[in-house]
Amino acid sequence: MTKDQSQERAEERSQERSTVAVLGPGGVGGLLAALVARAGHRVICLAGDETARALRTDGIRVRSGRFGDFTAAVEADTELREPVDACLITVKHTALDAALERVRPEVLGDGLLVPFLNGVEHPATLRARYGAARVAPAVIRVESTRTAPGVIEHGSPFAEIDLTGESVPRGRLDALAGVLAAAGPTGPTVRVVDDEAATLWAKMSFLAPFALLTTRYGVALGEVRTRHREELTALVAETAAVSRACGAPADPAVALARYDAFPPDTKSSMQRDAEAGRPLELDAIGGALLRAADRHGVSVPVARGLVRELEEPEEPEELEGNRRH
Repeated sequence: MTKDQSQERAEERSQERSTVAVLGPGGVGGLLAALVARAGHRVICLAGDETARALRTDGIRVRSGRFGDFTAAVEADTELREPVDACLITVKHTALDAALERVRPEVLGDGLLVPFLNGVEHPATLRARYGAARVAPAVIRVESTRTAPGVIEHGSPFAEIDLTGESVPRGRLDALAGVLAAAGPTGPTVRVVDDEAATLWAKMSFLAPFALLTTRYGVALGEVRTRHREELTALVAETAAVSRACGAPADPAVALARYDAFPPDTKSSMQRDAEAGRPLELDAIGGALLRAADRHGVSVPVARGLVRELEEPEEPEELEGNRRH
C-alpha cells in the first residue's frame, strides 16, 4: 500500500463510527469523551459507580468558549466489558495502577491504548502489560476542569493533541487522529508525530520546571518567573540537558519564552493537587527526570533539591514566608 493509499484509508476509517472508551472522564477525559460523542462516535466512559451513574443519566455537559456549550450522551460502566477501537487513559499517574484494573488486556482486544499521562516512563509500563503494538502515547495542551461528575469547564482557547507510538502502524494513528479531531470545524488540533521520545520530552521539558517550582513555593507562574527567575532559568537548563541526552531536542530560551507568554495567574496541576490535599505526581515528573539524568550522567542539582524538598516538606510556618498573601 502506498503512503497516499494509507492516508486515504485512514481518512475513510475516521469517518466510520468508532467505539472509544475513556478511562477517567475528568477534566481532560470528560472533554474528549464529549467531543468524540458529539462527532457521532460511540463512547464508553469507565469510572466509579457514582460517576458512571451520573454520566448514564445526564451525559457530559461541556461549557467552552471554543467548542460551545453542549451536552453529549455517553455510555458508562465501571469496567471495560467488550473490545473497543481505542481506550483513552486520562487519569492521574497516581491513580493509574488502580484504574487499569478496569481495562483487562484480554477484553481490550486489539484496540489502541492511548495514555494522556504526565511523565515519560508510562509507555514502557503499559507495553509490558498490553503489548507494544497497542500503546499509542499522546500529549494534550489544554486547560479543562471537572467541576462535578459529568460537568466540564474548558477554559483555554486551545486544545492541541500530539499522537505518537513507535510500535503502532501509522494508518491506525492517522485513523484515531481523525476520530479525535472530528468534532466539527473547531475540534481539537491533532497531529501524528513520528518521534515518540521528542513528543514526550517536549511536554516534560515544559512541565517539570513549571510543576516543581509552582508547587514548591505555592505561587502561580507569574511569581515564579519574577521572584524565582534565577531558579527557573537553572531548572529549565537542567531539564533541557536531560531531554537532549534522551534524544529529544530542547531549547531553554524557547521554554522561558513560553513561560513568559502565559497568564501570570497560571497554576500547574501538581500545585492544584497540593492545594487540595491530593497525592502529587511527583514521582512521575520529578522522579522520572532524576532517573533519566542518572542514566545519562547529567548533573541536575536544582531539580534534585526541589524534588527532595517536595518529598520532605518543611513545617508550614517555615514555608509561610514563601507564600503569597
